[in-house]
Amino acid sequence: MAEITTRLSIGQVAERTGLSVHALRFYESEGLFLAPVRRGAGGRRVYGEDDVDWLTVCIILRASGMPLPVLRRYADLVREGGGNEEQRLALMREHQAHVTAQIGRLTESLDLIRHKVAVYEDFVDQGSAVARPCHAPPSQA
Repeated sequence: MAEITTRLSIGQVAERTGLSVHALRFYESEGLFLAPVRRGAGGRRVYGEDDVDWLTVCIILRASGMPLPVLRRYADLVREGGGNEEQRLALMREHQAHVTAQIGRLTESLDLIRHKVAVYEDFVDQGSAVARPCHAPPSQA
């Protein structure tokens, strides 16, 4: 285990990552850190830059919709070290496919929202007091 050169408190890590102190404790209890969280004087948690870097990866993966069990599996693989890169690749490819599908669904949603905005902007610009139905954007065919 690498020696920590920067000693950060749980509050400092919370501030730097945007996670709450509660979330940091939760991540620790869920086994998401790569190394056990170190303790300083009085048993207080002490973090290093490596912990902040890893948390940044976790935050991005969670924001992309990666479920906690998958993130935990990924952390386990990383913690194990080299030799399991094929498993890590498979995990990331599966998540990449999930995120790509999610982007597709969001793009469809955004197209509908843009259409609705344009329709309502026209209504407002024309001073229309009576909204006419507009349920779907015109077909792209």
